[in-house]
Amino acid sequence: MDGNVHLLPQNDMLRALHTIIRDRACTHGSFVFHSRRVIRLLMEAAMNLLPVGKKDVVTPVGATYEGLEITAELCAVSVIRAGDSMELEFRELCPAAPIGKILIQRDKQTKLPRLYYSHLPPDIADRHVLLLEPMLATAGSALAAIGVLVEAGVPEEAVIMINFLSSPEGLRRVHAERPGVRIVTSSIEEGLNEHAFLLPGIGDFGDRFFGTADAGARR
Repeated sequence: MDGNVHLLPQNDMLRALHTIIRDRACTHGSFVFHSRRVIRLLMEAAMNLLPVGKKDVVTPVGATYEGLEITAELCAVSVIRAGDSMELEFRELCPAAPIGKILIQRDKQTKLPRLYYSHLPPDIADRHVLLLEPMLATAGSALAAIGVLVEAGVPEEAVIMINFLSSPEGLRRVHAERPGVRIVTSSIEEGLNEHAFLLPGIGDFGDRFFGTADAGARR
């Protein structure tokens, strides 16, 4: 993978969290609680990619601390509906930052992603954007969402896409078509099955997070 893919450290804690939330027997409450822990790690890792400048402060004991501050104006854009699951962690870290919305669904006839709705901050072209899209499988919807941002004036290099799970195929496609976009993910999966579902996968993230999953549907 290219240098624009930032994979969370694959330590024992992260693997334990994935073990809980990937389990088909995981309860809704447990899924939300433990996936939010991973989302927080993803959000912190994404913010570590933002530009910074030097800032010195005086400590309570009168000494000078040579520090840093984030210099970028920031916003998030969630891809409805699964991306909405990441908004709370972003809001806790950046309570004053705006959040935009994009709704993209696959057209039943053409099988291609189709934009149904977008509402973005009016000054989004001047901001760095965290694009919230938990699942990166074929990358069709993700690329369509990135296209909406670029059309609104956001440079590729100012887009950081946050994925819970990513497929190697999806990562390669984003790199080929939008090489400036950076991606933060907690797992690079083995690949996609014949139905374009991630393997070993996690199921439909949005349905499991929001409690609308069909107990008989296993992806």
